[in-house]
Amino acid sequence: MNLSITGHHLEVTPAIREYIQTKMARVLRHFDHVINTQVMLSVEPLKHRAEITLHLSGKDIHCEAMEENLYASIDLLVDKIDRKVIQHKNRTQNHAHIAVKRQVFEAA
Repeated sequence: MNLSITGHHLEVTPAIREYIQTKMARVLRHFDHVINTQVMLSVEPLKHRAEITLHLSGKDIHCEAMEENLYASIDLLVDKIDRKVIQHKNRTQNHAHIAVKRQVFEAA
């Protein structure tokens, strides 16, 4: 997986980069078919924004979060993307499961 972290009006420090990599390990535990990941961090007046785009085979998943603290926005972002990845994984597994059940039912 390629992880690209960029900052808009913000310097991405090694501590922030390490924090994002450890948090993204949780997402990869659930779903390991991630091709590319782009994280964009930006600072606006009184708000810190974190955005992520996961490129999967056949789908792109995008989430964003805004909080008063950069680390809090990263935490919220990882929670959101984790839920979306689990939803995507369940959808792909359920569709494959339904097709097999239909074939077995029609054959009988």
